[in-house]
Amino acid sequence: MADKAVDCGPWTGCAVMFLQSLSPAVNLLSLYKDQEEGKFIIFKVIKLTLIDSAGRLDGYEILKVHDADPFLGVEVKFVDVAACQQFLQSYSSGAVHQSLSQHSGRLLALPQELRVETQLKASTHILDLCLDKPELCLQHIHLSQPERLCDEEIDRLEQLLENQALRPAVRSTTVAQEESQVPGNCFKFQSRVFEDRMLTPADVQSFSNGVGRQWKNVGRALGKSCRALKGPAVDNLAYEYEREGLYEQAYQLLSRFIQAEGRQAKLGRLVKALEDCKLTGLAENIVEAQQRE
Repeated sequence: MADKAVDCGPWTGCAVMFLQSLSPAVNLLSLYKDQEEGKFIIFKVIKLTLIDSAGRLDGYEILKVHDADPFLGVEVKFVDVAACQQFLQSYSSGAVHQSLSQHSGRLLALPQELRVETQLKASTHILDLCLDKPELCLQHIHLSQPERLCDEEIDRLEQLLENQALRPAVRSTTVAQEESQVPGNCFKFQSRVFEDRMLTPADVQSFSNGVGRQWKNVGRALGKSCRALKGPAVDNLAYEYEREGLYEQAYQLLSRFIQAEGRQAKLGRLVKALEDCKLTGLAENIVEAQQRE
């Protein structure tokens, strides 16, 4: 990045993402404002989207979710320039929009993904208008310093989300021991046991649609146990299918994995790789799609 502010001292910046459902049956603003359960679900959607799009669990902080009728405004403070850059890349590529749609559809138990309209602003600057200039977007975000501390409501929702994640760990030792005995043809994901079946074309499609720019990281994670993806193999795939775009690159990655591993190209290995890359939201989508079929 050319911006000198990026290269010296602690880096912070602020952006606001505005969200609106395009489905007349779902109003994200009303769900967040009027229903306690809806508030928690929408907050979880936002958190999972940030984890997917920034590629990590830290580097950013939700300061406030507010009424920007007809939009729901999400104010995000970035405290790490790399996380902000990754988020901008994900937003520009459409991965943020896709994560929002997938997580909303799944957590709201909708029959299909929710179509969501988004807008990204830093102060008075509409970043959607200059996404082809990432340095400029980064500069706008850096110059838009947060004017508030984290809202108390956000603190409460963060605690609820943390408690939900920790809940399986506080069950009785007997139950934990029983659940730890996973059959050889199964794998455990988020304290639940799933059949460890071979990957299907539907899995490959879901992965290719949702992984975005993170596909190379997942490829390297798979490469730890797959010789066909070791060394320069992932970078070679990126070069070979660069013109076809991210979907085709991700599609070819899993196709190569399946071709090389045969019957050992299992769902559990893909889920583990996604977890290693902090893409638990995408893993949830793929696993739960299996449950619906």
